[in-house]
Amino acid sequence: MIRFLILAGYAGLMMYLQVTDKLNQFINVHYQYLAVMSTVIALILALFQLYTWVKEDPKADHAEDCHHQEHDDHDHGLKKPYQRSIAYVLLALPIVVGTLFPTVSLNTTIVEAKGFQFPLSKESVGDPQMETQYLQPNTSLYYNKEDYQKQMDELMAKYGDQDSLNITDENYLEVMELIYNYPSEFIGRKISYEGFVFQTKDTTKDTFLFRFGIIHCVADSGVFGLRITLPEATKVKNDQWLQVTGEITSEFYAPFKRNLPMVKVASVKSIATPKNQYVYRTF
Repeated sequence: MIRFLILAGYAGLMMYLQVTDKLNQFINVHYQYLAVMSTVIALILALFQLYTWVKEDPKADHAEDCHHQEHDDHDHGLKKPYQRSIAYVLLALPIVVGTLFPTVSLNTTIVEAKGFQFPLSKESVGDPQMETQYLQPNTSLYYNKEDYQKQMDELMAKYGDQDSLNITDENYLEVMELIYNYPSEFIGRKISYEGFVFQTKDTTKDTFLFRFGIIHCVADSGVFGLRITLPEATKVKNDQWLQVTGEITSEFYAPFKRNLPMVKVASVKSIATPKNQYVYRTF
């Protein structure tokens, strides 16, 4: 019965996340078919467990338990009740967390608390955690060097000759990755994209226009985008959503001690917060 409840709970939770469009805050939407498959499999297994539980005779079940208890003395499985209890608790934990804890979209509060950093070269740091990227989407972690370069070459062939880059939800992460990988190739080009404002708290009050992105799942999610300079007298605040059009330039950014691509904004328009604030990497 416990197995049925766990499997049914998982299937119910996954169906709820899909119906309410909250699943896209946990995994890349391009992998949603895997979530559907796991939901169907869990539901089938739950029904099988229910059928088995209803069909079994309690007396026969007791005799079988005695037989299994004798056999368990020579088995290496979960022989003791507390071991099975721990296993069931661990299996049920995702259901409890998914049900009781609210799903909250990320915002600049997360950026302020977690911070963001551009990756330093391996020669200049000893901490591998510093290789995590929060400005540039980095898919090289998932490929060998040759395959990654091949992917970048294909993307450059796709966007390399465009004088004006129109960034959408679908191509946001791949274009941002190209801009950071080959900044000199994009300097002087026009760009148009949307995002939310993040202003640093230091004296320079640098402004960035970000999107939260998911490469595979929420574990590798991050904040990705470009530093921007707005026209004079333009007033913005954190978490405000903008649509900007401007020119890609490059400028030295003191906190990171390196040049960063940025956008010199020519026109800016305040827009409503989109229903889905995340963007996803396509492969």
